[in-house]
Amino acid sequence: MGKERKERKESRERGEGGQKLHGGAMHFCTECSHGAFSQCLESACSLIQPPDASRGKMVALVLLFFFAAWPLLSASAHNTSAGCAIIRPPRDGGIRYRGLTQEQIRSVQVVPVDYEIEYICRGNRVIAGPKVRKCLPTGTWTDLDQQSRCLLLCPRVWTSLENGRVSSWPPGLPVEATVLRYSCLPGFILMGPNSTQCNKLGKWDTPKPVCHYDRHFKAPGKKKLYIGALFPMSGGWPGGQACLPAAKMALALVNQRSDILPDYELELIHYDSMCDPGEATKLLYDLLYTEPIKIVLMPGCSSVSTLVAEAARMWNLIVLSYGSSSPALSNRQRFPTFFRTHPSATLHNPTRVQLFQKWKWTKIATIQQTTEVFTSTLDDLEERVKEAAIEISVRQSFLTDPAVAVKNLKRQDARIIVGLFYETEARKVFCEVYKEKLYGKKYVWFLIGWYSDNWFKINDPAVNCTVEQMTEAVEGHVTTEIVMLNPETVRGASNLTSQEFLEQLTSKLGGKNSEETGGFQEAPLAYDAVWALALALNKTVGPLKAKGRRLEDFNYNNRDVTAEIYRALNTSSFEGVSGHVIFDAQGSRMAWTLIEQLQGGSYKKIGYYDSTKGNLSWYGNDKWIGSGPPADQTMVIEEFRYLSQKLFVSMSVFSSVGILLGIICLTFNIYNSSVRYIQNSQPYLNNMTAVGCMMALAAIFPLGIDGLHVRRKHFPVVCQFRLWLLGLGFSLAYGSMFTKIWWVHTVFTKKDEKKEKKKHLEPWKLYATVGVLLAVDFFSLVIWQIVDPLHITVEKFTREAPKGDLDVLIQPLLEHCTSEKMNTWLGVVYGYKGLLLLLGIFLAYETKSVSTEKINDHRAVGMAIYNVAVLCLITAPVTMILSSQQDASFAFASLAIVFSVYITLVVLFVPKMRRLITRGEWQSDAQETMKTGSSMNNNDEEKSRQLERENKELQKIIQEKEERVSELRNQLSERQALRSRRRPSTVSNQNNSAGQVGMPATDPRSLAPPPGYPAPAPDLHAVPPSFGNSSSLYRPDGKTGRNNCHASRLQMLYK
Repeated sequence: MGKERKERKESRERGEGGQKLHGGAMHFCTECSHGAFSQCLESACSLIQPPDASRGKMVALVLLFFFAAWPLLSASAHNTSAGCAIIRPPRDGGIRYRGLTQEQIRSVQVVPVDYEIEYICRGNRVIAGPKVRKCLPTGTWTDLDQQSRCLLLCPRVWTSLENGRVSSWPPGLPVEATVLRYSCLPGFILMGPNSTQCNKLGKWDTPKPVCHYDRHFKAPGKKKLYIGALFPMSGGWPGGQACLPAAKMALALVNQRSDILPDYELELIHYDSMCDPGEATKLLYDLLYTEPIKIVLMPGCSSVSTLVAEAARMWNLIVLSYGSSSPALSNRQRFPTFFRTHPSATLHNPTRVQLFQKWKWTKIATIQQTTEVFTSTLDDLEERVKEAAIEISVRQSFLTDPAVAVKNLKRQDARIIVGLFYETEARKVFCEVYKEKLYGKKYVWFLIGWYSDNWFKINDPAVNCTVEQMTEAVEGHVTTEIVMLNPETVRGASNLTSQEFLEQLTSKLGGKNSEETGGFQEAPLAYDAVWALALALNKTVGPLKAKGRRLEDFNYNNRDVTAEIYRALNTSSFEGVSGHVIFDAQGSRMAWTLIEQLQGGSYKKIGYYDSTKGNLSWYGNDKWIGSGPPADQTMVIEEFRYLSQKLFVSMSVFSSVGILLGIICLTFNIYNSSVRYIQNSQPYLNNMTAVGCMMALAAIFPLGIDGLHVRRKHFPVVCQFRLWLLGLGFSLAYGSMFTKIWWVHTVFTKKDEKKEKKKHLEPWKLYATVGVLLAVDFFSLVIWQIVDPLHITVEKFTREAPKGDLDVLIQPLLEHCTSEKMNTWLGVVYGYKGLLLLLGIFLAYETKSVSTEKINDHRAVGMAIYNVAVLCLITAPVTMILSSQQDASFAFASLAIVFSVYITLVVLFVPKMRRLITRGEWQSDAQETMKTGSSMNNNDEEKSRQLERENKELQKIIQEKEERVSELRNQLSERQALRSRRRPSTVSNQNNSAGQVGMPATDPRSLAPPPGYPAPAPDLHAVPPSFGNSSSLYRPDGKTGRNNCHASRLQMLYK
């Protein structure tokens, strides 16, 4: 009824048709006479216009039409069969009318049947009497015998009395004329008036009395202390099904004991919280605001306990929980008065870490349901495993559907998995586990131990797996469970052993199956919770009596009693049916942990763990599908990749043969260094080339040495040998060849006047050039090794699965010689060497047609440079690309070295050997020549110098003759121009002169031959065309071109 009224009230305030009403939804009239019908006289109130909404106007028109059709003339003010007469609001109040304006209320005198009105009062006044009236079919309003008035409300503090009782007349709200009468509970004396009345001003006419404790009072019997409890009989965890009977058993025994609270009797007031915080909020309100006062609250599941414990401190109440495991409840700042006999869920974590270390697991995975209790537990587990050097590699969570989370575990190769979820979600998880094949000899699951023993056999509509499939998936999993039943046969504070307790509890449950009874495992905790409370209250009697207080003095404002109860609980220590009961600094129970394993479809105890002492009691009866506990991850076997020994031996043979060839060439060159042909090839540079080639070939041996031949600590030395042998070998071999080709290019591609200065070869300049190239390489390598020395690194490749055991992966590894900035150093070296190679190719190409006796093998050097440059420019990038393939990289680099060295030695030295062999120019001939002295060599040199002097004189003569010929040509041109100016102007004269004169007269001296030229033949001949065309014989500048001169004239000039 109240709900319907509230909805109607909201409807009126909103307006009709979804329109929102702005402003007051009622009107008031103050000048009214009060009668049985609350009718008003003529109202002086101003009219209120209705809201401006089209739908409101439509409703008003409909109502007006309805009322117009109503037989108003036949209606009476008190009784009419057509409806009820309009009534007026009480004084200082108003009435809510649905869909009517002030004008309509004035014009309409009768409202239809079932029409309701609601009284509203101004300010802090309240309605005394009926608040809502309804029009009856009889034409009268409901509750006409009761008057509705707007009266002031007196303070409600007077309506309650600590340690006393208050009666109100008339019953209801404390308004004007309400009378309160006070009385105190037994053992208390009333101090003050025993009654008071609320006046018209909204105040009580007398002060509030107080009930003081009567020290001389003697109670005739036991006084009751009330415990407010919330037992979840249904919901997510129906733990109250067994915990409530256990708590009642404890209360019965406590109340029978004469040594525990002899003057008091504990009484339990309990409700079903359904493990729902929303429902628990309503029940908590009822517990706090209804008599009697509760001295302690006892909630059940974690979500309800969190709500109760956080609110209880506002009422100075101690909270003692029997079934809460959330780690969040250990926060003393948030829950200062909270205790629990159920250990925190974090108590599982030390046990789990101990098992991880026992089975040598260093990598685990987790999957959790997204609730506070499991999130807090997982956070604590993460901290503990981190301290134990254990890694959580995968962390998955889900809200309702675990399918994706389980697939992620499978994809990321999770092996040791800790699952944190409720029982119903556990069935969903393991159905997905079965589908993903995430079980068997390679996997171990850790679950919470407080599930029912046959939880995986229960038919669940939300799970589409059979019982057989579920049984197969859960086989072998391990559970950690708080020891909730004392494993030892001892009699504790209740004088019962754990087995006797179970027998009595089973009897009290009426023979119900313990596996199907919710909270059966937690029942010992509820039993010990009542005993812990009773023993703590018993401790407080003496200290409270010394302070002049008693337990029955407790109220929600009394902190002294609460402090004494807190102190007594915090120091509790006794033997209970669940084991030794003791609380830590956070109010959580400290207990043992039971370790079980599912073997053959049933749980078997395999050990206990005492977290307070760190002691693991192990039975040794754990069973595994395989030969033992599985590995925490796929076993990875590291396997180094080594160079193929056949390839290494083959390249070593080629290198050895090449070194032998280099020794032969070097010996040959040194032995025949006095032969002129060998001397003209610069033998010292050839010796450097041979030595450099042998060093490059020697570098093949350290290139093929790896971890198979030397220890890891010696490997950097091998790296140094590789670098230095290759670097210096290249500098010697290529540098000497580059020096030769560079000198040839410098001498024979310059202008003639510069050639003369450089034709005299000075050997020390060649050696200096090679020395500079060698020094650059040497200092570069030294700086490299000082700043960023080479060291060994290991490259990891993609793991490979062998054909046999699928639980093993091969991790291929490869050792490399590298440094921190290897790419930078290689870029510098390769850039410098590359420029030398390109420059060498260019110089070789430029000097391919040059012929000189000073360096008679420069063409062979050019050919060697071609081959070395091409091989090096190809090999360097290819070996960098193939660095991860040891065989290919070594083969490519070694073959490049072998081919370049072989080609160089063959091209440079084999032709010399062949010439000396075929022409007989051996060392003996040279010795005979040397016996005659050096006269022959001196004569040859003298002849060469004489020829050079004659050549210079002839060049001067040719230059003089060319100048003379140029002068004669100029004179001839001038005479021809003069003769052309003397020709007659008429045609006839031209013809006559043409017939008479065959050739103009010339000066005989002009036709005389120039000095040094022979006289011409007696017959006169015309000038040859070649002589007349100056462009074919002379250059534009007047000088004779050698390539354009006629052979006969060149001979004549040289004569």
